[in-house]
Amino acid sequence: MAHLKFETALSRLEEKVGALEKGDLPLEEALKIFEEGVRLSKQCMLTLSEAEKKIELLIEGKGGQKRTQPFDPLEPENPAHG
Repeated sequence: MAHLKFETALSRLEEKVGALEKGDLPLEEALKIFEEGVRLSKQCMLTLSEAEKKIELLIEGKGGQKRTQPFDPLEPENPAHG
């Protein structure tokens, strides 16, 4: 399977989950869809993991100097927190 954009992979994964949730597929077809879903899920998780590593916040340090630090959504100083 070629590397898909995150949104495309997620959309396809949602389709696979929906098809499996209906429960009306023959076992062999359900297994095939499940296997593809697992591949799509792994690809989405890898893409998210790579994106998380790239996220950095620009923070003003002492003396007005700019510095970067890894993004931590649980850190109270981050604008994304709370």
